[in-house]
This record gives sequence, structure tokens and C-alpha cells, in this order.
Amino acid sequence: MFIFMFLIPVLIIWAIIALARGDAWSVSPRHSDQVEPAMELLKRRYACGEINREEFEERKRNLI
Repeated sequence: MFIFMFLIPVLIIWAIIALARGDAWSVSPRHSDQVEPAMELLKRRYACGEINREEFEERKRNLI
């Protein structure tokens, strides 16, 4: 009984803090989810001529 008297307020406080921060049910993105948009942007910049091949290869290595 004592455990529930202690556990319930702790869970309520945790829920309030988690909801206020907005991360109660959030899942952190996987590494591949972050790399794909960056790689697409890198490819687009290379295709448009904004960066040269050496820059493209170096930045590609940094992403992977």
C-alpha cells in the first residue's frame, strides 16, 4: 500500500513534466532518417553546381 502512495504521485509528476516538454510519446529519429534528407540536399547541390566533386565526396563521407 505504501508503494502505491509513493508511486502514483511520482508517475503523475513525471507525466506532467513529460507532457509539458512535449516528449511523452516521441521516439528519437534513427540515424538513417537524418542522413537521407541531408544526402538528398547534398546531391541536389552537386547537381546544381553549387559544390564541386571534391566537396561532394568529402561531405558524403562525413554523413555516412
